[in-house]
Amino acid sequence: MDRISITVKVFFQDPFWIGLCERTDSRGCSVCKITFGPEPKEYEVQEFISQNWYRLSFSPAVAEAVRRTEHKNPKRMLRQVKKQMNQTGIGTKSQQALKLQHEENKEMRRFLSKEKREEEEQRKFALRQQKRKEKHRGR
Repeated sequence: MDRISITVKVFFQDPFWIGLCERTDSRGCSVCKITFGPEPKEYEVQEFISQNWYRLSFSPAVAEAVRRTEHKNPKRMLRQVKKQMNQTGIGTKSQQALKLQHEENKEMRRFLSKEKREEEEQRKFALRQQKRKEKHRGR
């Protein structure tokens, strides 16, 4: 049986309260962003999740890093932490999953807008052709 763990983090991102729902299972970690208006109470968040669980739009799964517990030299560990802190980039798995979902939505919007634009061009072209034929109809 597949084991699923869920964590919900609620934080303030001006001007709204945002809920970040992380779902971790055998495929990896996927995330859903929920926008609340005013600050939600704990029971309101729990009620919202239980009522709307199947309607939430989760991002594609991001592979979860395997954690090993090995003894490391403390000085080496400090150097590695310092090196990681100096690296800039997107941080947590949740942020990566949200970014991936955002990119997929962007690609879908591009595809749909391109399709719509091409259909509009085809319609205008057909209209021009029809007008041309009507002009030469009497000759």
